Formats: sequence, C-alpha cells, structure tokens
Amino acid sequence: MPSASFASTFSVDFVGVGRAFAGPRRRGAAPAARTVLRDVSLSVAAGEVVAILGASGCGKSTLLRIAGGLDSPTAGAALIDGSPVAGIDGRCAVGFQEPRLLPWRSLADNVALGLPRGLDRADGRERVGRLLELVGLEASASLRPREVSGGMAQRASLARALARNPGVLLLDEPFGALDALTRLRMQDLLLDVHAANPATILLVTHDVDEALQLADRVILLGREDGRDGATIRRVVTVPGARPRDRGSAALAELRAELLDGLGIDRHGRALDDHQSSTIPVFPY
Repeated sequence: MPSASFASTFSVDFVGVGRAFAGPRRRGAAPAARTVLRDVSLSVAAGEVVAILGASGCGKSTLLRIAGGLDSPTAGAALIDGSPVAGIDGRCAVGFQEPRLLPWRSLADNVALGLPRGLDRADGRERVGRLLELVGLEASASLRPREVSGGMAQRASLARALARNPGVLLLDEPFGALDALTRLRMQDLLLDVHAANPATILLVTHDVDEALQLADRVILLGREDGRDGATIRRVVTVPGARPRDRGSAALAELRAELLDGLGIDRHGRALDDHQSSTIPVFPY
C-alpha cells in the first residue's frame, strides 16, 4: 500500500476529565447541571488504536470532541503529546458517521478540503492523489458523491480526514451507516491505512466486533455506583496482532464479556430485563 507521508504520531491523555451541561432553566431557579462524563483518566500511546464502547448517550462522542478541541471539559484536561488541548487542535482530524461531502465537488476536490492552509498547490495535488490511491479511489477522483456508493463516499471522507497529516485520528462511528459487508471492507481498509501510516486512533463505535477487530484496547464507558456521569468501567487489551481472525475463540469470549458490560447477556437479552413485557420471548 502506498504511503501518504504522515506527520508525527502523538500520544493522547485524559486527566480526570469531566463534562457537565446546563439543564433546562426553570422559573425562579438556576438551571440544574447534567453530568455526562466524570473523572475519565486514560493514556493512549502514540500509534495505538483505542476503541470506545458504551450505551447511547454515555458521552463517547463528547470525549472524542474534547480530545480534538471541539468541546471543553468542565473538569480535568485533555493533552496531546503532553500539551493541553485548547481550542480546535490542528494535530487532530475527525471522521464522522456520514461522509459529509459537498455534492457539487468531485471526490478529489472534497479530499482537498482537508489540506492544511498554506500548502503549495502542486504539493496539495500530489498529496490528494496519494490519498485517493491509498483508499482505492484513484480511478473515481473526478466523480461526484451522487455518482458513487456509500462505501466509496466514506472512503473519500477518510481520505479528507487524512489530508491534513494528522497525528491523531478521531473517528466517531465512521462505518455505522454502511451495510454489513461494506462495513467489514472499511474495517480492513482502516487497518491497511494504519499499517501504512500509524496515526493514533480513537474510535467510537457501538459494534463490539468492530472494536475487537480494530483496536489494541477497548474502553468501556458507563455509569457506576448510581452516580451521575459515565466513567471508565473497564479497559480490555485485545490479544493477537492485526488483522485478527474474526472467528477466534478468544475474541468470542471477550465479545461476551464486553456485551455483559453493556448489559446484554450471551443470548442477546438485556440483563435487567425481567420479561415484564407482553411481547413473547423467543422461542415462542
């Protein structure tokens, strides 16, 4: 796979990070704060791939935004390469669940939107070309988003995120909107990209199998002890070198443990479900 000549890779640290949001304002009373994250401390080594799992609304995306300077913690700090994040950090790039491509621009022009300011035009064209080749879109560079599949659009989105030579790549459910087969192919592509240019990756996902396939470690966020705000409940180191065997028995056992941590038992039932529903439970 061709190299896209990335910048230095950086470590990421969260030190006692908390985030609270003001609640609705009520007449005659101060708005109550809603705590989303509480006392999150985590060190991510340069070049490491870390997946963040947790129930919807537990603050996974908020933590990612804090790392990139798109949001600020109300307690603690995020650091990149040992220096505090203050505002949008140029050392990071973000990939979203939707491609978010401009429909009137070609794929090449959309990728070029990610180039850092001040880059020489010829160097910019060369970098875009290398990135399109990296994600397998060199033959589709002139096409517009409506002329390509969802998977191709997401590959272009990934190339755009890589265009600024990030040391840290923040991915917020980047494959969540794709069909199952395309999602597996995108996972393999991300592994190829990381092997060629090992940026530090923080990946938010709801997919336990995806986390185990891609990550060096999996972070499970959630509430504990009845306290407000999610914190790190568990850190799982994933065994084996990438690419991993998706049918591995060791991964199957870790999958069951992580699902248990998410409140799902081995048969797919929520652990706090006492079958109070009138809907019959399989087998009928």
